[in-house]
Formats: sequence, C-alpha cells, structure tokens
Amino acid sequence: MRKSRHADYSGGPHAGRFDPIRDEDPGMQIIHALRAVTVELNLIGASFAATHRLHATDLRAIIELLDAERAGDVATPGWLGERLGLNSASVTALVDRLEELGHVHRRRDPADRRRVLLDVAPSAKRLGWAFFGPLMAGIVVSTSTFDVTEIATVRRFLETVRDAAANYRAELSV
Repeated sequence: MRKSRHADYSGGPHAGRFDPIRDEDPGMQIIHALRAVTVELNLIGASFAATHRLHATDLRAIIELLDAERAGDVATPGWLGERLGLNSASVTALVDRLEELGHVHRRRDPADRRRVLLDVAPSAKRLGWAFFGPLMAGIVVSTSTFDVTEIATVRRFLETVRDAAANYRAELSV
C-alpha cells in the first residue's frame, strides 16, 4: 500500500486532503501578506477598542451593524447573534453594554412593534471616523494609482478570500 502524501492538519475539516504547501508558492506568498495585513488591522482595532472601553466583540458588532446599514439591511439582535456566533443572552449583554456606552440604540420596528431594531449612534460613527478615517484615507491614496482593472482584480480576490474563509468557518461548525 502506498503511503499518503497528504498533510494531516490535526483533524480539522480538511485533515489529510491537501499536500503541504511550500512558502515559495505564489499563493502562499499572498496568504502571508494577507495574514500580515490582518494582524495589523486587528492590532489597530484592538487599540481603538481598548481606548474606548470596548471588547473585540463590541467592535465586531458595531462593524456588522454599520455593514448592515450600508447594505440597507435590517439589524435585529437575532441577526447580530447569527453574524457574531453568539447566543441570545450574550447578544443581550453585548447590546446592553453598547447602548450604555452610547454606541448603539434599540428601537421598535414600526411595522412590527414586537421586533427590536439596532442602530449605530451618530456619535459612534463620528468616533469611528475620527480614529479610522486617516487609515482609510491612506488606503484610498495608496490605491489611487491602481487602474480600474487592478481595482476589480483586488476586489475579486478579497471577495474570493472572504468566501473561502466563510466556507471554512461553516465547515468547522458542522
């Protein structure tokens, strides 16, 4: 019997399915660069959170709520719990904490008074812009030399990576 060339990866959902990938592989070079960007962004987010008495999950919740608002989606505590992988008691504590800090408001859905909707407070948006605005401006300036095709390629790459990560996360929870 021939010995498998596949890596083990410690019993995760892909255990034994892939050959080890060498660092010289261009895809691995991209993964290392993406990981470095992720680490930097996480450190910046942690600095913001610590400065403003937030937990990492608080910041993720605010980001999710802002993304929902930008997309025109309705954000409820149940929706937020699904997005963050939290149970209802944890979401209640999270929203209570964010509301107490003045970052999030609860309001009744005018179409269904039993349903609670969540909104990010304007003051929280201003606070976020004050902190993250210079970073975003720097990225916009840095990418201003990219042509339309390059921007489309970067966007497609990031969306593909996001989808791959979401699919892997879904496999982990099975």
